[in-house]
Amino acid sequence: MSHTPALDAVRIRGLSAGYPRRTVLHEVTATIPREQVTAVVGPNGSGKSTLLGVIAGVVAPQAGTIWRDSKERPGFVVQHTAVPATLPLTVRETVAMGRWAHCGPWRWLSRQDRATVHECMERLAITDLATRRLDTLSGGQRQRTLLAQALAQESNLLLLDEPAAGLDSSSQQEISRALAEISAAGVTVVQATHDHDEAMRADHCLLLRDGALIAEGTPHAAMAADR
Repeated sequence: MSHTPALDAVRIRGLSAGYPRRTVLHEVTATIPREQVTAVVGPNGSGKSTLLGVIAGVVAPQAGTIWRDSKERPGFVVQHTAVPATLPLTVRETVAMGRWAHCGPWRWLSRQDRATVHECMERLAITDLATRRLDTLSGGQRQRTLLAQALAQESNLLLLDEPAAGLDSSSQQEISRALAEISAAGVTVVQATHDHDEAMRADHCLLLRDGALIAEGTPHAAMAADR
């Protein structure tokens, strides 16, 4: 699949990356198109989470290069199960943490910050949950709260690690609709997923296996290469 560099959000060339004494990704070359949804698929251990970590800037490349079209820190959404539900935080407080990149941790939010937090909660339809604590929410509600927190950073690149994992069908569909709307609003979305249907709804797809890129292109083409 050909790409126009001006329309790329991320360009990865010859990337190898991993952790001390263990290389996970091996010479990966791929492109993330701007303002689209890209699904990163592959079996467990294929390197999906490591690739997201490199794009996010939390995992350093061992070799190769990665270029992003923005200097802003990407929004990074982990699985809702990775966040302790017992944290004594309300939904509004959790979303407001997304503004820390702009105002610093534990600082007073400005009027604009509060407006951004409210707007992000509205976009994820969680304003009615604003005063609820995380430990009173369903998995889908917690995941939407984490997504709103990432949006509050106002980054043009959003990374998600298995955002619908462990959620019921209704919650999965809510997350999928939210990602489509976010992309349509001009945000580049990259999500690692095991869900075939979710991957097929994406605009672009990267297929990883054993740390190598097996296929890149439309979801249909990438899945065909897998078969």
